[in-house]
Amino acid sequence: MTTMLNQHVLVLNRLWQAVNVCTARRALTLLFQGHAQVVFERGDGSFQTFNFTEWHHFSEREPHPESVRTVSFRIRVPRVILLLVYDHLPKKEVKFTRHNIFERDKNTCQYCGVTCDRKDLNLDHVIPRDRGGPTSWENIVCSCIECNTRKANRTPQEAGMHLIRKPKRPKWRPFVQINFTLHQHDSWKHFIDLAYWNVELGEDVA
Repeated sequence: MTTMLNQHVLVLNRLWQAVNVCTARRALTLLFQGHAQVVFERGDGSFQTFNFTEWHHFSEREPHPESVRTVSFRIRVPRVILLLVYDHLPKKEVKFTRHNIFERDKNTCQYCGVTCDRKDLNLDHVIPRDRGGPTSWENIVCSCIECNTRKANRTPQEAGMHLIRKPKRPKWRPFVQINFTLHQHDSWKHFIDLAYWNVELGEDVA
C-alpha cells in the first residue's frame, strides 16, 4: 500500500495546465479535503472530473488493481488531479527549450508570418552559428521549412529577409518543467509535451 501511495500523480491548475507532480498520498489528501478533483480519461478520449465521493463510488463500481484500501473502503489511485483554486504557474525563469520557443513565437514562422504545425517548423539561428551567433533566446526563432531553406547559412539581410519581430527572452513561463525522469502514465500525454520539447537547448540545435 505504501508503494501505491508513493506513485506519481500529475497536478493541473484550474486552467488545466500542468504545474507539478505529487504523490498519490498527497493527491488523495487534496481530493478528500475538496481542494482537487480527479481527471479521468474515458475510452473515447474525453475527460471526466470526479470529487472525492464520486471517485469513491466509481472505484467501488469499477474495481482496479491500482487501488488502496482504507479501514472501510477501497479507492483507486488517481493519475491526474485538477486543483480547484490554483490558477498560477510557479514563478521561475523561463527555460530555454524548443517548446517554449514555439510558444513564444506562437508556432509562427518569424520570417513569413505563416503559422504551421510544429513538425513543419524549424529553429533558426538568426545570425548563423559559424558567424558567432549564439544559441540563445535573442538569436533563435521559429522558421518554416521554406524560409529556413531560403535563408540557408546567411543572415536575414544577406538573404533579403526580415524578421516580423525581434526575438527576446520571454518574461512569462509558458510551461512548467516536469521532471521527465519520472515514470509517466499514459493519461499524462494529453497535458504535457514529449521530453523532446522540454530539454534545455544547447549548441546541438540546427
